[in-house]
Amino acid sequence: MSRLLLVRHGLTMLHKGDRFWGKTDIALSNIGIMQAAQLRARLASEKIAAVYSSTLSRARFTAEIIASEHGLAVIACDELCECNFGYAEGLSFEEIKDLYPALAEELSNWKTVVFPGGESLEQLDVRVKIFLNRLEQHEQGDTIAIVAHGGPLRLIICNLLGLEIKHWQQMRIDLASLSIVETYPQATILSLLNDTSHLKT
Repeated sequence: MSRLLLVRHGLTMLHKGDRFWGKTDIALSNIGIMQAAQLRARLASEKIAAVYSSTLSRARFTAEIIASEHGLAVIACDELCECNFGYAEGLSFEEIKDLYPALAEELSNWKTVVFPGGESLEQLDVRVKIFLNRLEQHEQGDTIAIVAHGGPLRLIICNLLGLEIKHWQQMRIDLASLSIVETYPQATILSLLNDTSHLKT
């Protein structure tokens, strides 16, 4: 069995409502740094073999704070970066409805999405699959931390559980949350989803 600790980065400097921040490189806020420290405490007793993160600073810095407890260097991977939301980058859903009604309809109807000027959900899924192939180098029994963004983390779960990617919106992955996937040769088990019990105000 391998255990995958799936962590979403902490709160950012530009977090406001449900804006679509994807490829924009946004720093953690002071609250986000505190959340990362709380994640570090939560995972301190884990015997983590490797820590992977997106190359975007909000995920990478969260990962570095967690990894500092274990004396590990963070392995930054472009494949774990958030979806490129193209022309929708930085917009709220209400603004998307006004400017790109077809995209808003796709999102509302939970269809597989193509972001104009950016990536499709299928393209993001290809990236996620490339990353998952990296994990084959690890031994069975390793515990691996993966610090990324809502989109890639949802697709990691979909891929490991054998779910179609159209189900990506049916999982809630909050900021600074922890989810755990246990992989066995015969099956994969989602043993924890979107846990934020470690967060304290």
